Amino acid sequence: MTVESTIDRSALSVTFTADFDAPIDRVWQVWEDARQLERWWGPPTYPATFPQHELRVGGEARYYMTSPEGDKYHGWMRFDEVDERRRIRFTDGFGDDNGEPDDSLPVTRSVVTLTEVDGRTRMQIDSNYASLEDLDKVIAMGFEEGMTLAMGQIDEVLATSLRR
Repeated sequence: MTVESTIDRSALSVTFTADFDAPIDRVWQVWEDARQLERWWGPPTYPATFPQHELRVGGEARYYMTSPEGDKYHGWMRFDEVDERRRIRFTDGFGDDNGEPDDSLPVTRSVVTLTEVDGRTRMQIDSNYASLEDLDKVIAMGFEEGMTLAMGQIDEVLATSLRR
């Protein structure tokens, strides 16, 4: 599986696309189930932990990624739209040391779309920013590379079932 990414500075966006050899119902689970989301959301060397994950309109998720040195980097999500097995629209941001939103760092507004293409599932994640400064800041922080590595772990998650 290959993850393709495109930065569109005029649209203030980064788009990631990948095709998976799994039905939409199975790919949906990597978003719906916090334990599966933990297995791919952070890059391989920065695994994610989701102590809170409420995938529903108005729901929130809180997470942190742990560096190889043991440092924790917090983040949050707020789900604005959840069209089961088709689309998720959410706002994602950085958190302070207590996991609360850090307003000094950029916020990402993302849309995840799942579609069937030739018996496979295509996942597209469109991430948008309020300004070119915000886009440039997250790119400089390694967002494109980190998300590409993170999505590259999904095939392994899909190969196993952690549903309880």
